[in-house]
Amino acid sequence: MPVAVRVRAAVRDSVSGLPPEFWWLWTSTLVNRLGTFVTTFMALYLTVNRGYSASYAGLVASLIGLGGVISSLVAGVLSDRLGRRPTMLIAQSSTAVSVALLAFMRDPVAIAGVAFLVGMASNASRPAVQAMIADIVRPEDRVRAYSLNFWAINLGFAVSSVLAGLIARYSFLAGFLGEALMTLLCAVLVFLKVTESRPERARATAEKPAVPEVRLWEVLRNRRFMSVVGLSFALALLFQQAFVGLPVAMGADGFSSTDFGLAIAVNGVLIVTLQIPVTRFTQHRDPRRLLIASALLAGYGFGLTAFAGSLGFYVLAIGVWSLAEIVNAPTQTGLVVRLSPVHGRGRYQGVYSMSWAMAALAAPVLSGFVIDRFGAQWLWGGCAVAGTGAAAGYWLLMRRLGPEKAEKAEKLEKADEYSGSAAGTAAGTAAVVAVTAAAAVEPVGSVGGPGGHAPGSAVGRRGGAETLLGGGDRE
Repeated sequence: MPVAVRVRAAVRDSVSGLPPEFWWLWTSTLVNRLGTFVTTFMALYLTVNRGYSASYAGLVASLIGLGGVISSLVAGVLSDRLGRRPTMLIAQSSTAVSVALLAFMRDPVAIAGVAFLVGMASNASRPAVQAMIADIVRPEDRVRAYSLNFWAINLGFAVSSVLAGLIARYSFLAGFLGEALMTLLCAVLVFLKVTESRPERARATAEKPAVPEVRLWEVLRNRRFMSVVGLSFALALLFQQAFVGLPVAMGADGFSSTDFGLAIAVNGVLIVTLQIPVTRFTQHRDPRRLLIASALLAGYGFGLTAFAGSLGFYVLAIGVWSLAEIVNAPTQTGLVVRLSPVHGRGRYQGVYSMSWAMAALAAPVLSGFVIDRFGAQWLWGGCAVAGTGAAAGYWLLMRRLGPEKAEKAEKLEKADEYSGSAAGTAAGTAAVVAVTAAAAVEPVGSVGGPGGHAPGSAVGRRGGAETLLGGGDRE
């Protein structure tokens, strides 16, 4: 078969079968990322254009991260209460206004305050987007959908970084206003084309009580899910070193900012090039092995930096941990969905997003302390240890999971989603009862089996059988 025909077939298989709503959401994500400017050039803007110190620039970056930590939880709750679409509209509109306002701030206190608001607003749409993808995409297609969304994020960021660099040479104001305009365009696209997807909770009947609302404290008490959040935080700390420890190490080795830009560009190129084909290869494989392998690749990829003495070796190390990022991002997000009750997806995604926001907040302080106190070699050695520890954590977390229970979990989720819709409540209830009765004699269930589909999440049932994928954990 000719190569061109095989490529077209692969692309068709990668994008087929997903609902139109997903593609509008995907387009809005791409548009949003095409306008990224503040996070890329904020430090340069403050130190070069405004003449503030590096310490002040670090403070502002920390405030942006703190805003993201807070908004992750708030936006998760809003996604479940108000809906995914209203939360996205509020977040994107607020981002557009706050970024435009930041462009005109001159007082250091005002800059810091508005930057905190930018951090809150810009991170608030993530739980809603992730929850909406879980709502509208079939369980067997979710890893592929999250992979395509991750691909759009990186494609948009890669293009925007180049364009933003050109714009920054002439006007930082144009960069800020450009991001505000693109974010506003994203909000308009969501308003016109994206419909609400939040599952409706079934009303109480004589046979079945109403499904209670998932509370945030219940999410935080779910030991299995919080273990995943902790492992996510550990890996996020590693990936943050690409923009924290790596430039410092390359600068200490005598490389210029241009050299760093060329090296880190490899990450974006690899993700844009390999995300779809790698996902085609991994989407039906055992997610446990994928998560363990990605943790090891991330740890030892950054660990290789300790031996880097040339630009080529730095590129090699970046290539290793970039592959870890490609494998981990959709697989980990799919795992979070499987551990989330249907009517609590926003809160679960909010807590998961918080792990990344906290890593962005903690990584600069932690890596700076290690480099200043012990040296960069200890930082990269610590990354290897952290990656190994995360891999062991995934193994311990999933060692009891088996394929038979994964099949029950997928059936349970499909039944619950059907029963949660306005139509089909009676049929969905019957399916839930039948599957729950079959699952009640089994111990805690599975995320996925070797070589099989990654199943959907089992949904917590108060007063019934414990969940197959984590909702049954109790203090």
